[in-house]
Amino acid sequence: MIPLPPYADLLKLRIEDGADGPHYVMPFHDDVVGRPGYLHGGAIAGLLEVAAFGTLSRALGDDRVAMKPINVTVDYMRGGTNRDTIAVATVARLGTRIANVEVTAWQTDRAAPIAAARINFLLGRPA
Repeated sequence: MIPLPPYADLLKLRIEDGADGPHYVMPFHDDVVGRPGYLHGGAIAGLLEVAAFGTLSRALGDDRVAMKPINVTVDYMRGGTNRDTIAVATVARLGTRIANVEVTAWQTDRAAPIAAARINFLLGRPA
């Protein structure tokens, strides 16, 4: 598994084990506030991206494979408030050169997500 990027430290992300794989958890704190009392959209997008990279890295099982995002779509569904935000990613397709990852983030109810993303990766496999 690839190490978390430096901005994951800024977001204070932690990884918890879930029944469906790793859960990426971002606590609410001053560095992720947008308008008062709400998460900044960039912090939410950062959480989604870290979850996608981590889950894809785990699925690949080879740290030598380069993962380059070629398309990122984020849908914001509701404002994130003063509580932990959880993200889980699923590899929808894993090919030789392309991978598609879907990520969902929620706070209190997984059935009521605050954001979702679809990220397409170009994979650079070692020769």
